[in-house]
Amino acid sequence: MTLPRYAYFRGEIVPYSEAKVGVLTHGLNYGTAVFAGVRAYWNEEQEQLYIFRPTDHFQRLLHSAKVMCMDFDYTPDSLTQITLELLRKEDYRRDVYIRPLAYKADEIVGVKLHDLIDEITIAALPFDSYVANDTNAHVTFSSWRRLDDNMIPARGKVSGAYANSALIKTDAVLSGFDEALVLTQEGHVSEGSAMNFFMVRNGALITPTITENILEGITRRTAIELARQVMGVEIIERPIDRTEVYNSEELFMTGTAAQVVAITKVDHRQIGSGKMGPIATRLRELYQQVVRGNFEEYRHWNTPVYTSEKITAAD
Repeated sequence: MTLPRYAYFRGEIVPYSEAKVGVLTHGLNYGTAVFAGVRAYWNEEQEQLYIFRPTDHFQRLLHSAKVMCMDFDYTPDSLTQITLELLRKEDYRRDVYIRPLAYKADEIVGVKLHDLIDEITIAALPFDSYVANDTNAHVTFSSWRRLDDNMIPARGKVSGAYANSALIKTDAVLSGFDEALVLTQEGHVSEGSAMNFFMVRNGALITPTITENILEGITRRTAIELARQVMGVEIIERPIDRTEVYNSEELFMTGTAAQVVAITKVDHRQIGSGKMGPIATRLRELYQQVVRGNFEEYRHWNTPVYTSEKITAAD
C-alpha cells in the first residue's frame, strides 16, 4: 500500500511523517475514536477527480463524534474544503480513499469520554479494490454476532467497535471465504463485516432495516436510490432470516471501500444461477457512472477537486 505524502493534523496540512500521536493517546488505547471512509474517483476523459458525497460522509462523521461526546467547530462544508486542499496538495490522478478520523487526543490512562481533547485528522491514499473477488464472492455466516446498538452503536463508526468486524473478517478469510454475513442477537441478518447487505427475492430488493444494528451506509443509500429511481426495482426494508438468504435469487453487499460486491455462494450453497445476477450487474454499472461524474442527474453528489481547466497527468 502506498502511503500518503500529507495529512491534515492538528489544524494544518503537514507531511505524513509528522502526523504522529503518542503511544498513550486515548483513542489508540481505548478505541475512543470515530472515522469515515470517503472515496474520490478519477475520470480520465474529463481529467477530473470527484469526491463522492462528501457532505453526507462528513455529516455522519460529526454525528458519530456526537455519540462519543466530541465537540467540534467543524462543519461538513469546512471538512470538505480541507479535504479538497489535501487532495490538491497530493495531486492524485487516480482513484483515492480518504480516511477522516476524530479521536480523543489526551495521553492519559483512564476510561472516560468527558473532559478530553478532541482532534480530527484526514489522510488520503491511492485505492483500488477492497474485495478482490467482487463479482463472485463466497461468504459464510459468522459465529460472531453483530454488536447491539445499546452496546456500541453501529450507526456511529466507532473505532473500538471494529474489533468485532476484524474478528468476523479474519475468521471468514482464514476459513477460505471472501467475506462473512453477521447475525443480530435475535438471529436476523445485520450486514457483512463492514458492508451493508441486499437480497433479491421475487424480483424485489430487500435489505435489513436500520434497527438491525447496521451502519446507515452512504453507499447503501445510493444503491437504494439508484435501484428505485433509475432501475424501477421495488425496495423493501425489513428483518431477514438466515434461511431466506440461501433461497434468494441474488445477493450483494455495498460499502464505500467495497462499492458493490456480488455474492454467488453462501456456506457452500449456490445463490441463484451461481453467477452475478442482473440487478447487481446493472447496479454496479450505474454506480460507476455516477461516482465518476458521468450521470448528469446525480452530478450533485460529485465534488470536483481540480479546476475546470484540463490538467496534465503527473509523472
